Amino acid sequence: MSAVQEQVHLVTGAASGIGLHLATELLRRGARVCAADVNRDGLSTLHAHAQNDRLLAATLDVRDPAQWSALIGQVLERWQRLDVLMNVAGVIRPGWVHAFSADDVHLQLDINTKGVIFGTQAATRVMLDQGHGRIINIASLAGVAPVPGLALYSASKFAVRGFTLAAAFELREKNIQVTAICPDAVQTPMLDQQVDREEAAMTFSGSPSPLTVEDIGRAVFERALPHAPLEITLPAHRGAMAKFGSLFPGASVGLLARLRELGRARQQQRRRS
Repeated sequence: MSAVQEQVHLVTGAASGIGLHLATELLRRGARVCAADVNRDGLSTLHAHAQNDRLLAATLDVRDPAQWSALIGQVLERWQRLDVLMNVAGVIRPGWVHAFSADDVHLQLDINTKGVIFGTQAATRVMLDQGHGRIINIASLAGVAPVPGLALYSASKFAVRGFTLAAAFELREKNIQVTAICPDAVQTPMLDQQVDREEAAMTFSGSPSPLTVEDIGRAVFERALPHAPLEITLPAHRGAMAKFGSLFPGASVGLLARLRELGRARQQQRRRS
């Protein structure tokens, strides 16, 4: 029996990318899954992987606390518990500090940060009553070290990481484990939309081959769920570099310039391929 079999999981951002992969893998492993996304049509592919009424596909705007409460109510009505919440939903709009709009500010902070906070709150209330639970929040290496050109996204993910770690310390004595996963660039539609954006050059400054959704899945199923670490950075060497850059920002100025040029070159390669 797999570790997740018969458990009840709620995954946001499940219509594409990391969320879709995690929801699919959970269903394959025998879990009961509430797959949620603002794009309800995008959840249709999950039905091919669902058996024995193990899937609840639901529309959710993570920015709305009332929708969170209603959805978790549906989960409890169907399965009477919630074992794991995976906050995956996120957006990115590259932009220079002087140029982004008020809508850019609201969108990224509301979805990336407030969505995680509202979801964690709603799940925690249930988990406190039942006496156990796991919460996994997808942050980013952009939440470990600042990324020029992605200032809003970086700010939103710094907030996710800080909130997640604080919540983890607060809730661990209540038998609720909380983990932040901070990956480098992952090959998803979110990455593709940055290829033509000069501001997003830093996104492409890591490995020539970005992380895959399978890499994130392994971090979840082999590390986060069985061991509940406070934080996972992927890959480890980029995580160490990001933490150094955050600890000594002044020492990173020259390195950032070189990484930006490397990222621009790789953007051009991707556009030609």
